[in-house]
Order: sequence, then C-alpha cells, then structure tokens
Amino acid sequence: MISLASLYALRMLGLFMVLPVLMLDGQDLAGATPELLGLAMGVYGLTQALLQIPAGALSDRIGRKPVIIGGLIIFAIGSVIAATSDNIYGVILGRALQGGGAIASAIMALVTDLTREEHRMKAMASIGASIGLSFSVALVLGPWLAALGGLQLIFAATAVLAVGGVLVTIWVIPSQPAIRHRDANAVVPVIIEQLKNREMWPLTLGVFLVHLLMVAIFVAIPLQLVEAGLEPTQHSWLYLPVLVISFVLMVPFIIFSEKRKKMKSVVMAAAAVIATGLFLMSMASQLWHWVAVLLLYFWGFNLMEASLPSWLSKIAPAGAKGSAMGIYSSMQFFGAFSGGALGGWILAQYGAAILFVGLGALVVLWALILSQTNAPRHLVSVRLPGNRHLDDSVLTELEAQPGVAEALYLPAENAIYLKVSADEFSHDDALTLIESTGEKHGS
Repeated sequence: MISLASLYALRMLGLFMVLPVLMLDGQDLAGATPELLGLAMGVYGLTQALLQIPAGALSDRIGRKPVIIGGLIIFAIGSVIAATSDNIYGVILGRALQGGGAIASAIMALVTDLTREEHRMKAMASIGASIGLSFSVALVLGPWLAALGGLQLIFAATAVLAVGGVLVTIWVIPSQPAIRHRDANAVVPVIIEQLKNREMWPLTLGVFLVHLLMVAIFVAIPLQLVEAGLEPTQHSWLYLPVLVISFVLMVPFIIFSEKRKKMKSVVMAAAAVIATGLFLMSMASQLWHWVAVLLLYFWGFNLMEASLPSWLSKIAPAGAKGSAMGIYSSMQFFGAFSGGALGGWILAQYGAAILFVGLGALVVLWALILSQTNAPRHLVSVRLPGNRHLDDSVLTELEAQPGVAEALYLPAENAIYLKVSADEFSHDDALTLIESTGEKHGS
C-alpha cells in the first residue's frame, strides 16, 4: 500500500508543481500569452479525463501493471518534451502527454486486487491522503525548484519521478490477477445508467467547479503576490503555513459531519467560505490580505475535497460505486482543464479582479443548486461473498435485515453488494443468512 500510494502521489506531484510558477516563469517562453499559459496549466485535465476510464478498462484486459508502466512512460515523455521546449506550444504538448498517462483508475483497481475486503477502505483512504499530501507538497516545492532551475528543472524532476515509478511498479509492487469489483472498477453500462442519476449531478458539478477554481486562481495569484511585494522565490514560505493551518482547521469539521450526520451543512458552509475567499481576493492588495484570503480559501477547498467524494460514496447505488467515482473523477479533470483555459482568457480580457468575482459567483450559483438537494443518508458499501444457490428470496431477506437499504447479487463476480447503515448492520448475521442457502463460501 505504501508503494501504491507513493506511486499515485509522485505522479500527482509532477502535475501540480507547475501551478504556482507557470504564470511567472512561463512568460519567458516564445509565444506565451495569458490564454496559452492558462491552457498549459489545465490541458493535462482534458487528456486525463478522456483516457482514465478507457485505461481502467484496458487494465482489466491486459493487466494492471502494463497499463501503469505504459502510462508512466507516456508521462515521462511528456515531461521531457516540456522540459526541453523553449516555446509555449511545446509545453502545452508536454502537459497534454502528462495527463495522457492516465493511470489513476488502474492503480485503484490494483488496490482492489491486492487488498482483502476488510482492509480495502483503509487502503483507499491512504491513497486519498497521498493525493492531498502531494498537492500541498507541490505548491511548496514548485516555487523552490523554480528558483533553482526554472520550469525546466520542474519538468525534468517529474520525468525522473515517473521513471522511478516505473521501477517501483516492476520491482516493488506485487503482481496479482485482476479482480472484478464493481465498487472499484467502472463498468460502461453502469456508467451510462449513473449519468442519468440526478442525485449524483450536484456532486459531480461540485467537483468540476472545485478543480476549475483551483487551476483558475493560480492563473492570477502568483502575479498578485509579486505585485503585493513577495518575490517568487519566497512564495513557498506563504503557501506552507497556509496549507498546514487550513488542514488543521478542516479536520474538526470533517469529524463533525460524519459523527453528527451533517454532511450537507458542512459542504454548504465550505461553499460559503470559498465564495467569501474569492470575493475578498478581488479586493486584496497587501501581503497580509493574501495570507488571510488564501487561508480562508484553502480551508473551504480542503473541506470540499474531503466531503464530496464521501457524499458520493453514500448515495451511489449498490454495485455502482466504481462507475460513479469514474464519472466523478472525469468531471474533476475536466474542471482542471476548464479552469486553465477559462482563467487565462478572463485574466487577459478583464483582469484578476473580474476573474475572482466571476469564480465566486459560480460558487454561489452551485450552492443554490446544492441547497435543493436532499442530505445524504449515511450509508456505506459492503461486498459479501456470493453463493451459487442464491435466489431472489435470499436478497429479499437480506434487504429486510436491520440497516440494509439495498442489495444486489452479481453472478459474474459471485458477490453481493449492499448499501447499509454501519450503526445497524450486522456483518455476521448477513453472512449466516447467505451461507444457510448452500455450502460455506469464504471472502
């Protein structure tokens, strides 16, 4: 799990490190304009969004490790192209290839292959934590590397990280036969079905917007910090305490939302905090202003990043979590692409103040949409071993068990997927009911 989490984190580190520096150092590239620099920041999201579900499906056919190794090689090639380019178009091509190394779905599927059912939630959580950590490290490390060697050093470092990832995949991560698992893998018919799920769309629009904001604000913020008197080489020293404090502030609210079942209230509060931070950015002029508004913004951002996928996992139907998360992740990357393209254009045409106000207005609009959505029931997904003797009557009995909201049997996997209330559901009682229909099957 450590090797898989590090593999995911190193790749995300390579994607994020340029965010705080590209608009500053990229001005020296031939042909650079705010619009093209914004596109270079976000274009990785377009190729990532388009290819991640097909790459996951390919890993079901040819194996996880070949897809992961191939994706890392593509990522490394893109990094080399960007590192050796002296014009903006080469950097755009390199960033697009970085996103084209879409290995996220294959890594998550490999997590399923390598972990037992009772440890899988902890494994997935470690991957999620590594993503958040890599983002924070990237914002601090990017300006520091840029001060040492500019964009070329950042892209060269990401190429080295990708090659290191290939070696980890070959020599450290064990090989394992692929496991069909609907809570981890996207399935095309289920994806089509979930695209019609109206309950899911406020959340996918939310993650689209959150990542649009993240790339769009970094089109403008580095330049604003320089105007406020902070040298580019010192930007890391602002981002580091802001990110640490915002993370500490986030934790109690996440615990509150889960323990008290107040997730909708916490997400609405996070939207209000983000919108307030964006509106205040349009008026910030002094350095202490930027410290305050960035702390506010990242506090809300971290809350949203942690809450939205948790909400989605609660409402995804039994056996559809993997497909729902596939749609969610694709929308996340489309948001990053849109943020770069839109942010660069608005900055060039109307300036930073209008950009921040417009982004804040989008958050307010989304919050109004979310306010009309029902709060999620606090359900969790459970996968149990099936039994070839199962019939509809057994599923009916399972659904009648305390805490069970939904049951689905998939003969192709010989597995039963449940949506349950963890406080009421008895895992042992459910297994006893299943095993009473035939010979005992282990998970």
